[in-house]
Amino acid sequence: MASEEVEMQSVGKEEKLRRRRKEKEGEAEQEEEVSVERAFEGQRVPPWREQLTFRALVVSFLLSVMFSVIVMKLNLTTGIIPSLNVAAGLLGFFFVKMWTKALEQTGLLRTPFTRQENTVIQTCVVAAYGLAFSGGFGSYLFGMSSKIAAQATEANDPQNIKDPSLGWMIGFMFVVSFLGLFSLTPLRKIMIIDYKLIYPSGTATAYLINGFHTLNGEKLAKKQVWMLGKCFIGSFFWGFFQWFYTASDGCGFVSFPTLGLKAFDHRFYFDFSATYVGVGMICPYLVNVSVLLGGILSWGIMWPLINNQKGHWYPADTPDSSLHGLNGYKVFIGIAMILGDGLYNFVKVLHRTISTFVSAMRKGPSTLPVTDDDSPPPALASYDDEKRTEVFLKDQIPQWVAYAGYVAVAIISIIVLPHIFPPLKWYFIFVAYIFAPVLAFCNAYGCGLTDWSLASTYGKLAIFVIGAWAGSQGGVLAGLAACGVMMSIVSTASDLMQDFKTGYLTLASPRSMFVSQIIGTAMGCVIAPSVFWLFFKAFKDIGTEGSQYPAPYAIIYRNMAILGVDGFGSLPKHCLTLCYVFFALAIVINLIRDLVGPRIARFIPIPMAMAIPFYIGSYFAIDMFIGSVILFVWEKINKPKADSFAPAVASGIICGDGIWTLPQAVLALAQVKPPICMKFLSRKMNAQVDDFISTLS
Repeated sequence: MASEEVEMQSVGKEEKLRRRRKEKEGEAEQEEEVSVERAFEGQRVPPWREQLTFRALVVSFLLSVMFSVIVMKLNLTTGIIPSLNVAAGLLGFFFVKMWTKALEQTGLLRTPFTRQENTVIQTCVVAAYGLAFSGGFGSYLFGMSSKIAAQATEANDPQNIKDPSLGWMIGFMFVVSFLGLFSLTPLRKIMIIDYKLIYPSGTATAYLINGFHTLNGEKLAKKQVWMLGKCFIGSFFWGFFQWFYTASDGCGFVSFPTLGLKAFDHRFYFDFSATYVGVGMICPYLVNVSVLLGGILSWGIMWPLINNQKGHWYPADTPDSSLHGLNGYKVFIGIAMILGDGLYNFVKVLHRTISTFVSAMRKGPSTLPVTDDDSPPPALASYDDEKRTEVFLKDQIPQWVAYAGYVAVAIISIIVLPHIFPPLKWYFIFVAYIFAPVLAFCNAYGCGLTDWSLASTYGKLAIFVIGAWAGSQGGVLAGLAACGVMMSIVSTASDLMQDFKTGYLTLASPRSMFVSQIIGTAMGCVIAPSVFWLFFKAFKDIGTEGSQYPAPYAIIYRNMAILGVDGFGSLPKHCLTLCYVFFALAIVINLIRDLVGPRIARFIPIPMAMAIPFYIGSYFAIDMFIGSVILFVWEKINKPKADSFAPAVASGIICGDGIWTLPQAVLALAQVKPPICMKFLSRKMNAQVDDFISTLS
């Protein structure tokens, strides 16, 4: 109101000055209302050492184990990993709050729980469970095994095989996982402050944590945790209940032909998976619909038509697992679509990264939020920005630590990796480490603009380059190992920048962020291989098509490496032509999505999501679609409540079903088998079974 009154007065010199003063006062008043940091103005920002508490590390370890199990299960089933940041933030807040409440009642509480400590927990947990994905246990690392090599038929020789072993997997993780942390640390000020990159996931996490530590936010967080806990318990016991009916293969609710036996044969059925119903509630509607459309296109139309060409396009006696038959079309057409989508987005993000970077450089440093000492600060710098910048620049990480750390880890890696993977020569690794910081910067910058990490795309690039370079002398194994090297560096670097953004917005020290990332990475280097080893030993059919844990990306990555070494000569008839078509189709669909604008693009499917069910089937797509329907109905009935509690419900469902895998694996290792087998037969087959049983009696 004050500013409106001033605008109605004369515009003389005195009145202009008065209006400027009042406008500034109005801006200050408005900022008082929207400022995040003013809500915490009376609270002390603890030094970086106080942010790294013993309780934070204990909670981080427990949550890291929990989320590593969940991510590993998702990795080995479909490879779709939703964001679990909400669950990690909620549970970290809940456990430390319980800890501090207990100590407070006994009078032993010395340090209160702060949002900075909450951020440290979040960073540590994400760094640890992130290795369950980037470690390649469901893709390139498992793709080295003899079990996957036997399905690929080509390059099934000792020099291209490396079977899993806990010792070398932990060593490999330690050798390759830390390099990304040092590669971009010197650029943290440029990325976070100078260019003000958004990092949407890091920003959302920061606002979530800030909200928890306000009075109203704490009340909502308690309700969300209670909802998450109820869903967790329900999902856990649902998994336990299902276990009783799975005495042998093909038994239980996972083999329930909900849409009929014919549809079941074509992988169309609801398998009662709580995990993927929860994933469907977290993933955007478009992703879920795209996955379902991909399943209908492949298993409903294409594979039956190609199967009709058996004896014409490929020999009729070809085994189902052979890549010279129908399985080859499933794998390579899916790969073509994934590569087409990846290439398009790589070029798109790289173009946007370069153009934005060049534009910012041309404008010069005077337009940046942090200027030289002799130039005045920007007039529009907010209280929040000033406060956050002050804290962010306070605890510097010495440049020599980053440079020395990168060189030291690179030297160790160059020496150690050829002993783990003999075909991966030291000069392959040396060349990869020269280009790695540039690629890590491109990925981290692009991720800051779009929230899209292309780590797996850079990994696939390494597969083709190093695989072709190594050639027939172990090129498949060398390509897969190089994929791990590149993917770990690029993924870790972008994760670190996301965490720096979260720390910037919660006033957490960059030094505590960096140390917690190192601690979390060290935890992940042990936890992730150990969890995979548990799965590998407990479930004997892991990695087999049609099993509970088919690990679809393992065979896909291995076949990419074979393509890089052998070329396209081994593909079945017309497969290469179809690959070209779907590669181009992925690019065209993405191009149309970008040209028509977001309003229409939200109705156009995503090629990468469409390609996922090409190999493993549509059963999980139906689970995810049901999750979408539940969320859609909930939003129609009560949107505010759905917005507040849907992430907690979905996270609880995913966590409960995921954690059930631990006791299930222990029971399998102890050779405790379920007592009941529930199978579904056609009427004709049932009559034959009845007749057979009657003859025995």
